Amino acid sequence: MNAPQLVIPERTVPDTLARILADKYEEVRARSAATSLSEVERQAHAAPAPRAFVNNLCEAVADGRVGLIAEIKRASPSGGLIRDPFEPATLAEDYARGGATCLSILTDAPYFQGHADHLKAARAACTLPVLRKDFMVHPWQVFEARAMGADCILLIMAALSDRQAEELEEIARSLDMGVLAEVHDRAELDRALGLQTRLIGVNNRNLRTLQTDLTTAEELAPLIPADRIPVAESGIRTPEDVRRMAAAGARCILVGESMMRQADVTAAAYDLVHAL
Repeated sequence: MNAPQLVIPERTVPDTLARILADKYEEVRARSAATSLSEVERQAHAAPAPRAFVNNLCEAVADGRVGLIAEIKRASPSGGLIRDPFEPATLAEDYARGGATCLSILTDAPYFQGHADHLKAARAACTLPVLRKDFMVHPWQVFEARAMGADCILLIMAALSDRQAEELEEIARSLDMGVLAEVHDRAELDRALGLQTRLIGVNNRNLRTLQTDLTTAEELAPLIPADRIPVAESGIRTPEDVRRMAAAGARCILVGESMMRQADVTAAAYDLVHAL
């Protein structure tokens, strides 16, 4: 199976994202040549049952709690190396003790120094459901995500056409996986609401400048219908930031770098979970 050529979505893709996507398509071509679609699909169906990623966050919101998706990543394009030594299993245990609702694990290697083994180790170390954080562009990756143990995938609307997003979501749902649809502006939000998933992530990071601004979530979260679950992403560092996001309607948050840089990630997670 060959991965398709890079398909530019309905809007212009920022240069950084375009470069990442071009590299990702090449990676998928190489990996799918080594492991066929039929084989990775078989592995996906043989994997242990998914954990309830979406339900965990819905329960947190229903109970009036902060739904914290605690991220595990070694590096990022904007922040460079974040944590060394880097021990995904220990971090997962520490986040769970701090009250995290779910985990997010970076598996992209070129830009985040991620690996599938990081996800496997983190998931095995605790009972929390896990999001595979990567640039999903092809069905092969969705089956691969389930095969490695992921309970949820990320769909970045800026990286996908509507047709691509719908296809990837359909495959994820067929595997009983959750989907987090990520948006950066009103146009992407409108497109994401065409999907079935309840989870709508609002990324406060500008894809062109890589800077964060919490007003992005403050502007977009109130526009998300009541039957969906807003998830504020990026730039959340303090309990006050959590309260700002909750006031805008986003009681679920995805936080990584600010906690990953703390010596005591359990305490860092606890402070955010108990911010309200």
